[in-house]
Amino acid sequence: MKSIIAGTAGHIDHGKTALVRALTGIDADRLPEEKRRGITIDIGFADLDLGDVRIGFVDVPGHERFVKNMLAGAHGIDVLVLVIAADEGVMPQTREHFDICRLLDVREGMIVLTKKDLVDDDLLVLVSAEARELVAGSFLAHAPMLSVSSRTGDGIEELKNTLREVGSRVSGRSQDSLTRLPIDRVFSMSGFGTVITGTLIAGEINEGDELELLPGALSHGSISGRTATAIQPGKRVRVRGLQVHGAKVKQASAGQRTAVNLVGVEVAEIERGMVLAPAERLQATQIVDAQVRMLADAARPLRSRQRVRVHAGAAEVLARVQVLDAAQEIRPGEQGFAQLRFEAPMVAVLGDRFIMRSYSPQRTIGGGVILDPFAAKHRSKDLATIRERLTDLRSGSHQDIAARFTAAAAERGLSRSDLIARTAWREEIAEAAIGKARANGAVIDAAGELLSPSIFKDLKQSVQEEIHAHHRSEPLSRGLAKELLRGRVFKHSSAAIFRAVLSELEKESSLIVEGDVVRRREHTRAVAGADAELRDRIEMIYREAKLAPPGLPDAFARAGVTAATQPHARKILQVLIDAGSMVRVEGDMYFHRTALDELIGKLRGFAEKTATNRAIDVPAFKELAGISRKYAIPLLEYLDRERITRREGDRRVIL
Repeated sequence: MKSIIAGTAGHIDHGKTALVRALTGIDADRLPEEKRRGITIDIGFADLDLGDVRIGFVDVPGHERFVKNMLAGAHGIDVLVLVIAADEGVMPQTREHFDICRLLDVREGMIVLTKKDLVDDDLLVLVSAEARELVAGSFLAHAPMLSVSSRTGDGIEELKNTLREVGSRVSGRSQDSLTRLPIDRVFSMSGFGTVITGTLIAGEINEGDELELLPGALSHGSISGRTATAIQPGKRVRVRGLQVHGAKVKQASAGQRTAVNLVGVEVAEIERGMVLAPAERLQATQIVDAQVRMLADAARPLRSRQRVRVHAGAAEVLARVQVLDAAQEIRPGEQGFAQLRFEAPMVAVLGDRFIMRSYSPQRTIGGGVILDPFAAKHRSKDLATIRERLTDLRSGSHQDIAARFTAAAAERGLSRSDLIARTAWREEIAEAAIGKARANGAVIDAAGELLSPSIFKDLKQSVQEEIHAHHRSEPLSRGLAKELLRGRVFKHSSAAIFRAVLSELEKESSLIVEGDVVRRREHTRAVAGADAELRDRIEMIYREAKLAPPGLPDAFARAGVTAATQPHARKILQVLIDAGSMVRVEGDMYFHRTALDELIGKLRGFAEKTATNRAIDVPAFKELAGISRKYAIPLLEYLDRERITRREGDRRVIL
């Protein structure tokens, strides 16, 4: 059976709740105050089974003081039931509610003239004309218009038939999106615990699912003396039970009013406006880029730095506006791009609709659609490029959107989880979009991180320039340390991107990675002239010293190195080490390779003579090598590291 959500809208006392009661037999006013005062204060719910269509009604308050409550229930509406009392006609909240539904992109609906039993035919015709004038040029321009009396029941059956007909035309919910349920009510039920309700706008929820409540709390810390704010992860919860239209079910699907019994959370931890979603898929945000449409009757243009109230899903959040246009304003009746900087975290993804109201007095002034849910603060000189990107996000295909978000991420790269958090796409949809974008050459998969080809090319170029500059300034160096290179070129990029760029340059034979350094393939460290003479003097000193080498300062002094030239002499020594002629054993203790090779040969000869245990202790080792303890212990530890020997207690086993 097809499930849709129908929302009432209209001025106070125009008979919305009475109409829902006449259709369903359910009184949507549930609060004692509503019963006492005879007006709807908060959103109410009812359902109607029409055979092939099941309708969940969201009944909203009509008083201007409760528009924020109306907005909490307006999200997720498939069909608008615009209610106008025949004895009063179009009133202020009729217009405001209708504007809100247009801004939320509701596409199906009908007009219902209530209280027909209180007026004559002439007045009914007049109110009908007024209603048609209100909706001219909108999605309701050619919608059915019916007149009914909730008191006598006149027209109610015809309205049910119209609801069935209109409901059958409603397009099914997209199957591309992850589960999302904006919470519009939370309460505790005896014997069950915490229960939340909302309109399931995407995906499905199953009994036993592990989900997450978003957004998490804000935390405050200090970084380098500055206060830093971060949004904490959401609260993990488990679904104990589900109800749809008052009946217990194992699964709830998009388009249904759903009640969820949660385990792992208290009522006090949940509030209206939070979102129930799959764990570790969506994230809260505080800065978004959006396309904004201003109502023609807005009192003034939307300007940068203006404070507004943003209603998205069931949430209301205060925000500051930054208009992304040189004029720094969007006039009434016009649309443009703007950045919204929220004063509290909220959950938003690409394509989410929102309503914008003035801070004070509270009036609906416009609305729009989220385009970049995790936007960065923009520089004025980049506004033209930003508007172009946002235009593409507004109407692009999945692969275009993946490419645009990747390009905007620049050298930071875009992970698959980042893309999903921005779009709420299911994983298979995201993978398909990435695959097409890669096939078209719009993105590069850099070890799991997405990069635009131009950024990948720029990073490769920067790496080559850094390596080339290092070779020019340090010709005797083996290469540039990988960590230094990463800090200079990849300070905004992940380790995965760093590895991917180096790997690509190695494949192209442009660079060679040797342990912890990177060098150009053609880089050589040949020394000549005075440097070659110094190299030979240092090597000869250590070759002749055999297993009793001098300390480094003494060796440098014998080689004629002054204090001023010691840094350069160390580079010459490193050339000998890299060539394998010299070996650093410990600290500034160096040995010539020939001396170590002779020692290893003696050890192996000793092992052959003591084949039963192949072991040697420190005194025997000193005697064998002809050295003092000063050299014996460092040499034995070096031999252990090189796996020539293995320490066992006070002895070494010769391997």
